[in-house]
Amino acid sequence: MPVRPQVRPELLVWARERSGLPEDALRQRFPKLEEWESGTRHPTLKQLEGFASATHTPVGFLFLPEPPEEHLPIPDFRVMADEEVGRPSADLLDTIFHCQQRQEWYRDFALLNREDPVRFVGTIAAATPVGDVASEMRNTLAFDVADRGSTWTEALRRLIDRAEEAGVLVMVSGVVGNNTHRKLDPREFRGFALVDQLAPLVFVNGADTKAAQIFTLAHELAHIWRGQSALSDADLARRPAAEVELWCNQVASEFLVPLNALADDFDGDEDLTKELERLAKRFKVSTLVALRRIHDAGRLSWDEYRAAYRAELDRILEILDARGAPSGGDFYNTQPLRVSRRFARAVIESTMEGQTLQRDAFQMLGFRKVSTFHELAHRLGVD
Repeated sequence: MPVRPQVRPELLVWARERSGLPEDALRQRFPKLEEWESGTRHPTLKQLEGFASATHTPVGFLFLPEPPEEHLPIPDFRVMADEEVGRPSADLLDTIFHCQQRQEWYRDFALLNREDPVRFVGTIAAATPVGDVASEMRNTLAFDVADRGSTWTEALRRLIDRAEEAGVLVMVSGVVGNNTHRKLDPREFRGFALVDQLAPLVFVNGADTKAAQIFTLAHELAHIWRGQSALSDADLARRPAAEVELWCNQVASEFLVPLNALADDFDGDEDLTKELERLAKRFKVSTLVALRRIHDAGRLSWDEYRAAYRAELDRILEILDARGAPSGGDFYNTQPLRVSRRFARAVIESTMEGQTLQRDAFQMLGFRKVSTFHELAHRLGVD
């Protein structure tokens, strides 16, 4: 007779809801799931292990007396004044934990190699004028309007490279680890910052548009300058309840679209959609960020801005739906972006010097083959 562990039904319900997976898809994969959750039937051990794997749940959690309370390990500033944020998904939690592990490794690497602390981490007080902070960030990162290239992709790449050159680990991914079946949802979070003097880290949800990723990266870098770790939504349609989120939005907006430059360039007589597209192309931001700066410049009231924002968001979503999903790209180009080029180079150097085991390096970098390690080293100029 197959072994059927006595698992409490509420644990199975909790695991299903926590996974964020469509209920119909899970029931199709596990036809007896409704009976398991009602307690009229118990899964076999093999079925339970399969269910745990499918829902990204540690199998041991399913034997607890009651569902565990899982808390985010960093401050959550996604909560808006008028809206509740649900429990964090397994995808979000795993992404934060992966980044914390990489940060801890890099901190030890930096200490061993006597790297200097990153000079700007936590150097800005809340009372510092937003314009001064944005100017300091632009100077440090050499990211004036003229330095952003001709496309949003080029601008994002330049901002990532310059942040990493300044000492920040920047990780951009739209999936959990390398699992393309576990796609991150920009509606749940857009990014987060993990503050550390030696290993400041920023994660950007790569499932978002390139223009949105640029704003998220700027927002999270503002958290690094402020010295406060955070999980962020970076949604300009609403007024954040937390002062620090409002501040970071203001800094990111001024960093990317200085109001004095916008005032000189904005044509109020032009069709708003055409003007938004022109300004977005010039500053390499989303049309939503351009719209917010027009409001900040006093050219739209809050109610006018909210109405225009909803209309523009609907227009963008229609365009994205028509384009479909992007291709995965070349592994050797995307993987350093997912784990941070600075981090990948450090792991490879440490492994070649015998300080890190190959097994550990492969796990942190997200592959299993020695040939992949050597090719990535070659691509990054470490061999």
